Amino acid sequence: MASSAASLYAVIESCIPADAAGLVVALSGGADSAALLRLVAGMGGRFHGLPLRAVHIDHGLQAAAAEFRDACTDLCRRLGVPLEIIRVEVPSGAGLSIEAAAREARYAALAAQLQPRECLLTAHHRRDQAETLLLQALRGAGVKGMSAMPACRAFGLGWHVRPVLDVPHRELLQWGGHLENRHSIDPMNQDLRFDRAYLRREIWPPIETRWPGAETALSRAARHMAEAQELLDVAAARDVVRLRDGDALSVPGLRVLPQLQRVNVVRFWLSEAGVEAPSTARLAEALRQVFDADADHQPAIVWSDKALRRYRQRLFLTAAACPRLEEARSWDTSPGSTIVLGANLGTLTWNTQIGGLAAHALPPAVMVRGRNGGETLKPARTARTQTVQHLCQSQGVLPWMRDALPLVFAGEELIAVADLWMDARWRAAPDAPGLKVEWNNAPILI
Repeated sequence: MASSAASLYAVIESCIPADAAGLVVALSGGADSAALLRLVAGMGGRFHGLPLRAVHIDHGLQAAAAEFRDACTDLCRRLGVPLEIIRVEVPSGAGLSIEAAAREARYAALAAQLQPRECLLTAHHRRDQAETLLLQALRGAGVKGMSAMPACRAFGLGWHVRPVLDVPHRELLQWGGHLENRHSIDPMNQDLRFDRAYLRREIWPPIETRWPGAETALSRAARHMAEAQELLDVAAARDVVRLRDGDALSVPGLRVLPQLQRVNVVRFWLSEAGVEAPSTARLAEALRQVFDADADHQPAIVWSDKALRRYRQRLFLTAAACPRLEEARSWDTSPGSTIVLGANLGTLTWNTQIGGLAAHALPPAVMVRGRNGGETLKPARTARTQTVQHLCQSQGVLPWMRDALPLVFAGEELIAVADLWMDARWRAAPDAPGLKVEWNNAPILI
């Protein structure tokens, strides 16, 4: 690849979204990110005048952390690029990969501080792409995993861009060669306990000796995988549109699909929701339970902090832990009075309404709590008294959301269930003013 300024500009510009508002280089202190920052800074205003800054993440995992910070500070000072240093805490414990934990902490910090429509630029190059493909293959990844790294993806409030992903490593270093080698070497990159370091130092040299074009060939294979995944996604997107039933998928519609197509649809649906799908085996078992469970059962298949649940022939994605209104609380019975129910449960507010609950009959304060079981209510003057459980079943309230329902009591008597039902015995005359419960920012119930 020619290293002229024009070709370099074209390579990088092709990856930058047209409506980008700024460029942020992730600067580790190593040679690759230093070269990328020097290249982008050297182009000045050629990127349509977009402001440029750098961010360094300090993991605090090793004695060399101070050296990395100093190298980044020195480089940015010489280039005149603003630098922000962010310290992160990396969790540790049994069963945790320090590589994966550090990567997750780093990207979480970068996403959190990215401004709207900014592009995070990282210096992943062609050899990184080849290594990622090999590592994914050794882990038994599918098409999506072996697509390796995309050149541009949505990230935080903007995008994560890898502008030199198809640039050979040695050429990237040549482009940034006049940095006078003022960069640091990460000891983790030399530690053979880590998979990528082992691959890079022990496996890659003989591969490259035997197959000199391996970097290019494997990078091209990753692009082929990405193209195949794109076709799978296009097909799945059509199926999801057809099978979508509110926030759920139609179970009968999924049932008639061939197994591979069914799995592809559910994977894409989860991806749309920003959720990483379980393993292939776990997902296949989940769908088996969804299809085979008796009609009166509500199977729940849990992985990580998410779950797939079936109810009335619909497949839902939910949190693993069912929400619940945990504690009783007092609520003043005056128009406009509001109480907060808890995390992700919204608020209750008293509003005036003709034919609502008779204000003169209400005590100065009521109690709000969750279900204990057996509560009853008369939903209309002509209706019989029914249990809350029966009302929920008749209206199709999702079973895992029923313990989140706020029940409103005047003394020992249930007078309302959120804004779903009011007890007719407590209502004002049809043409008289009253009070009505309004549940704001309520979770999805039906």
